[in-house]
Amino acid sequence: MGWLNRTVCMGAVAVTGACADPREGPEANARGDEWAAARAAMVRLIRAYGVTNEAVLDAMSRVPRHEFIPPPFRDRSAYGDHPNPIGHGQTISQPYIVAYMTDRLRVGPGAKVLEVGTGSGYQAAVLAALGARVYTIEIVPELAEHARRALHAAGFNHVQVKCGDGYHGWPDEAPFDAIIVTCAPPEVPPTLIEQLRDGGRLVIPVGLSGFAQTLKTLRKAGRELVLEDELPVRFVPMVSDPGAPRPAP
Repeated sequence: MGWLNRTVCMGAVAVTGACADPREGPEANARGDEWAAARAAMVRLIRAYGVTNEAVLDAMSRVPRHEFIPPPFRDRSAYGDHPNPIGHGQTISQPYIVAYMTDRLRVGPGAKVLEVGTGSGYQAAVLAALGARVYTIEIVPELAEHARRALHAAGFNHVQVKCGDGYHGWPDEAPFDAIIVTCAPPEVPPTLIEQLRDGGRLVIPVGLSGFAQTLKTLRKAGRELVLEDELPVRFVPMVSDPGAPRPAP
């Protein structure tokens, strides 16, 4: 089912390859054509599932998803509507969920967006393709470095990647027009609410691992959060540094 997402906050420690280079010959060109066709089919399926935001669909048609999947796991299923392994027991989220969450953020060119849980860097790339100014946080140093390299290889050099605890957000760059979280805390972290501008949206899965989780779309109105949408999902828990101080709820 398109609504059930088995995704993770972390990606793989790997440097992804680039799209087919014309200098590599006819075989590489043919492979590039296959990726383009598979990407187009992926977008058609997402549209059929009900995501009709043309800007989001266009962004996903341009971002090379397969480049964010390490070569050992990169096969013809790279654009299938399911999570893909990227090594170390981790996956890249299914395309429908990426599209759905991106659509719910309602961001456009120039919007300042915080992502918690960089993983492979694919979600950050989709946001950047929309013209957003993306700041993304990953708690695992190796994964943060992987995302930097993968984003650079795909041409998204302006995405800011930080290794840190997502529970704290990115206070030096706040406030944000939108915040997206790709791993599930038991409740919405208060710090993220504080760093969201008035009128901004927060898309976040909430719930305990192994139990029912809900993807929530929340809009900030003053000091309150207004629920706009809910969807049943399954994400891995949000990881935090247990030794780091955290604001009281």
